[in-house]
Amino acid sequence: MADFVIRTGDLLEVTIPGAAVIPTLLAPLPLTGSSTDVAVQALPVCLQGDELPVALSGPMPYTQPPFTVPGTGTLTLTLMPTNMTQRTTNAGKPILVKGGPFPAVFSVQTPATQPTPAGPVPDPQLQKPGTARFITTNTTVTSA
Repeated sequence: MADFVIRTGDLLEVTIPGAAVIPTLLAPLPLTGSSTDVAVQALPVCLQGDELPVALSGPMPYTQPPFTVPGTGTLTLTLMPTNMTQRTTNAGKPILVKGGPFPAVFSVQTPATQPTPAGPVPDPQLQKPGTARFITTNTTVTSA
């Protein structure tokens, strides 16, 4: 099924449910398309591999009550077949399309901690699953 093509300037929104506060994920972030020869309204389209903005590619701070001393973690996205073209490619990679939500996981590298008289207590939840979705202003160009 055809869906709207994702291009430079479209957004990635990540939602990690629960009490975890990850400041970098609070607002949707813009994507940058890597296509050098396919554009939608003069903006390069996004290819597989462009789904994670640079701002989200490294460790990010987080807290999760009652663990108030920040820890760090990284984000992993898993695109679904509905988020990529199945027949059309550019530079050998599928083109990203809006599709539906897809899995996102925030993996704790350094746990946030809760200070106690006996010493810091670390956050025991090392994987924080969530979802991600593309937000596009492209309402004209689709691809399958």
